[in-house]
Amino acid sequence: MALFRHTQDLPAEARGGVVAIGNFDGVHRGHRAVLAEAQARARELGTHASVLTFEPHPYQLFKPDAPPFRLATLRTKVRFLEACELAHLFVLPFDWDLAGYSPEAFVADILVRNLSARHVVVGEGFRFGRKRAGDVELLRREGDAHGFGVSAMPPVSDADGRVISSSRIRDALRAGEVAEATALLGRPWEIEGRVQHGDKRGRTIGFPTANIALGEMLEPAHGIYAVRAGIDAGPETEWWDGAAYVGRRPTVTEGTPGVLFETHLLDVSPDLYGQHLRVRVHAFVRGDWAFDGLDALKQQIARDCESARAALPPR
Repeated sequence: MALFRHTQDLPAEARGGVVAIGNFDGVHRGHRAVLAEAQARARELGTHASVLTFEPHPYQLFKPDAPPFRLATLRTKVRFLEACELAHLFVLPFDWDLAGYSPEAFVADILVRNLSARHVVVGEGFRFGRKRAGDVELLRREGDAHGFGVSAMPPVSDADGRVISSSRIRDALRAGEVAEATALLGRPWEIEGRVQHGDKRGRTIGFPTANIALGEMLEPAHGIYAVRAGIDAGPETEWWDGAAYVGRRPTVTEGTPGVLFETHLLDVSPDLYGQHLRVRVHAFVRGDWAFDGLDALKQQIARDCESARAALPPR
């Protein structure tokens, strides 16, 4: 999958295809239905399927003081989109200039002039352009005028008939409902980032951890998780069993820099500092508790590690 951070002056092979448009935060099962439709339309037309998305997420531009909410960083999103076997990914910088485009200008400048789109695929609730003035009906009218088709995909529902959405997944993770989030995503939720130096307190009590900044990522329920983690090597990533902690260390509060995401590997001790670590969250083990001293904390961590091991799915 070729990645472009613009849509201007594209090579000929990146133009003239089917374009799926959306934020695709999490690339969940509903998103993948949109992408599958783009691929099906591309096969019918004898062309390629591509994705047009935006960075940062528009909500971050409009609500800069809102708590972090993203299910995936751009790097993670690119990884999941690439797994969908699309030809190209166009990542447009979402700034006030782009937010000010009228729907008609967005179609004429980006979809027609820059991408030469032959067909466009969106979710049926898709809105675009200044003040979200554009909708599917307007997009279809513009498509008729400019000579491209439009597919608007209905929401995908789960086994209970409830619509799958990024908002539902966020709510599930904030509540510690990891199994529900996994079912909606169609895979485990994943956090990744560069391993940072912490205060090495875990090492002093026999449980060294790899620390990753959550940054713009959603803050899940505080507590202990069963995870598998590995140094990013693409499809060759080796996954190790682990237990992760999210929280503010209520037992040891001195010097704690906000919310921590710490992963302890159960069977290996590689040098992870400076490495790009991927962490797949498989199960919620328990909430964040305060303990009466480090000895009680150490005993509970040992139990947590065994609980995490037992909660991990078979390989």
